[in-house]
Amino acid sequence: MPGHADGSARHGARERRRRATPFRHPSHVVRRDLSQLLCAVAGLGLGLLAPLITAGPQVDAGRMVGMLFTLGFGVISLVSIIYSVLFLVVQFSASTFTPRLGLFRHEPVVWRTFAFTIGLFVFCITSGLAIGSRKSVSVLVPCAAVLLTLVALALMRTLQMRAFDSIQLGPSLTAIAARAHRLHDVLYVRPYAPAGADAGPPPPEAGADAGAEVRWAGPPAVLQRVDVSALLGTAREHDLSVALRVAPGATLLEGTVVARVTGGDTRAGVLLGALSTGVERTFDQDPELPFRLLADIALRALSPAVNDPATAVEALDRLEDLLVRLAGRDLSVGRFHDSAGRLRVSVPVPDWDRYVRTAVDDVLFAATGSPMALRRTRDLLRALAERAPEERRAVVLDRLRWVERTGGEAYPLVWADGAGAGPDGPSGAGTRGTPG
Repeated sequence: MPGHADGSARHGARERRRRATPFRHPSHVVRRDLSQLLCAVAGLGLGLLAPLITAGPQVDAGRMVGMLFTLGFGVISLVSIIYSVLFLVVQFSASTFTPRLGLFRHEPVVWRTFAFTIGLFVFCITSGLAIGSRKSVSVLVPCAAVLLTLVALALMRTLQMRAFDSIQLGPSLTAIAARAHRLHDVLYVRPYAPAGADAGPPPPEAGADAGAEVRWAGPPAVLQRVDVSALLGTAREHDLSVALRVAPGATLLEGTVVARVTGGDTRAGVLLGALSTGVERTFDQDPELPFRLLADIALRALSPAVNDPATAVEALDRLEDLLVRLAGRDLSVGRFHDSAGRLRVSVPVPDWDRYVRTAVDDVLFAATGSPMALRRTRDLLRALAERAPEERRAVVLDRLRWVERTGGEAYPLVWADGAGAGPDGPSGAGTRGTPG
């Protein structure tokens, strides 16, 4: 069946490209900086063209110059005040939830508002200077300035509302979950298949230590993005196979083995050039980050200094949602092939056990001092054990037995209603020890 085989091959290639999409997005930093430059250039161009507009009624140019200068400096002053306040908002969010939560700093409306107001400021000042030597100017010029100012005010109001949301628990948890959903829906598109679906991506050649090492030689940094398109192109061009040893979200230290290369020259400079690093983890290609953030929020809420188990329960609600969504999906998405079907690039990705441990383990020990949080953790594990495929239940049941035993001994009065409700039999089964 040659036709069927060709169709299957094409479908497989499309599937691999779709699965590779999160690892192909370029950095948004370039677009953010470029937008500010473009807005400034656009404001300069429009300001220089203002004296050339002759349509419509004419108004006194001297009065318009004063109005344009007032609008320009007024808008830029207001933006400076608002951004000074927003620094306090960011600090409040970091100290209340977790320092790793930088959602508001990366909101597009923040840098779009800044770029637009910079363009408006340049337009007002440039047009004011350009028409200063004229006796009259078209009424369209001040109308355009006022209209653009109203747009800037609307953007500032949106910015303020986003700032208010960023210091509230519900919107912050929702934003984390929404970003996790978007990333997971793109990464994990196939349903779970029991035959080794969770196995991490193997090296391109036999043997865990095969190939030449590529080591990190720079200062400590966090791997944020991997440009798989560039790696695939290099691998095809030089007939290489690249097995990355670090995943997005990992901290690179001097001497860290970043990748192993087999089949040709190492090309260390080219390979390291395909990695984008920074000072903190981002949502772009780090599917484990949402679990880490939600667990951090729960841990801070359960700390003796805060003692807010209700907040921990809300964070556990979101963790359950994310884990249930991933329970029935194929998590092995780190292999990238060329058009001939040869494995060229592999990226380590979290497996099911890793997700469960990140989401639950630290919270388990912190929740032992709160019956509310411990009961919610038990409910999370029970729901997960019911929804997860059989092959993925072991890591969940280990933790469920520990929670049942710990809760029954520490809080017998409030724990009795859940006794014996575990999915694998009596809740008292198993030994008292650390989960997993």
